[in-house]
Amino acid sequence: MPYQQWPGGYSPYSRPPVNGFAIASLVLGILCFLPAVGLVLGLVALAQIRKKGERGKGLAIAGSILSVVGVVLLVLAVATGGARDFMDGFRDAARDARNSAGFPVGKGECFNVPGSRLEGAEYAYQVDRVPCSARHDGEVFASVRVNHDSYPGDSALTYLAEEKCGGLQAAYVLDSWVDRGDAQVNYFVPDGDTWRQGDRHITCLFTDAERKRSLEGSFRRDGTNLDADQLAYLKADKALSDAYGSEPDAERFEDDLPGHKEWAGRVDKGLAEQARLLRAHDWPAKADAGITALVDAIEQNRKQWKKASTAEDADAFSEHYVPAQRHISGAREAAARKALGLATTSPRDATPGDESPGVHEDDGGGAGAAV
Repeated sequence: MPYQQWPGGYSPYSRPPVNGFAIASLVLGILCFLPAVGLVLGLVALAQIRKKGERGKGLAIAGSILSVVGVVLLVLAVATGGARDFMDGFRDAARDARNSAGFPVGKGECFNVPGSRLEGAEYAYQVDRVPCSARHDGEVFASVRVNHDSYPGDSALTYLAEEKCGGLQAAYVLDSWVDRGDAQVNYFVPDGDTWRQGDRHITCLFTDAERKRSLEGSFRRDGTNLDADQLAYLKADKALSDAYGSEPDAERFEDDLPGHKEWAGRVDKGLAEQARLLRAHDWPAKADAGITALVDAIEQNRKQWKKASTAEDADAFSEHYVPAQRHISGAREAAARKALGLATTSPRDATPGDESPGVHEDDGGGAGAAV
């Protein structure tokens, strides 16, 4: 008789499943990605395998060993600076990719131009990045994205660059006493061709007005390189600078006496705010005496500005204005600044009609290199 077919189907031998944590541990161990997590998963997998009888013990052991190696390598990288070098390289690559379609130097960096040419579309793609400690032609202090669907045109970009760069320089150089020497505000904007290539940024620059590569050192004074005490002092100083910088256009008091009286009232309020902010901060011991003397001088100075704000005529205004100027850029300010490690030589002169404190002309910065 021929063999009869077995009446039922075959029932395969039932095998336990492979533990999922074991697989994850091995994957993380091989990739050296989050090695500490891979080690933890490997240990969890071994515990579950023993308890549930699952498969994957070899995977869990291999993943744990590779994860231990990854942890050791990570510790060595941190200890030797390898991780820092890697991140620096990553940031450099990201910055280069970001700037590849526009100005090739980023915010806070300095550059030289071959042949000291600072005009024309071609110069922006030939600049050499150099340390700001070395003599250089320019320094980038801001980058502004232009949110337009289509190319707005040279005139519109030039107007926008003058408006934006003029305001952003104050955020980059918080200390109005920083000596800018021959620097002027300039800018680089995309033209029609670079716009089509994806460049949408206006780059704001400090450049050497004399074209002699005379800039040396960075002008940057902001939260990246100032401590809390220095920032507190400059915030108080700005309260005065903003008020003082609102002086009327008329050079002679008699040409706009009401405007000058209102201005004197604003300066009085600016001084009051400056004194309030100085009193509110907890200064280090080395600066206490200088700040106290400065606050006393501010309060004395306020009296003159207050009287000037109510003067009956130009002569009376001038009588109070001249002594009121003695506080501006005075010795007490310099002493307080010295104790805090800030610039001590003021670019402001305490004589009537001179430049307002904290307000710097751009030396022609409005006529920037629009390309």
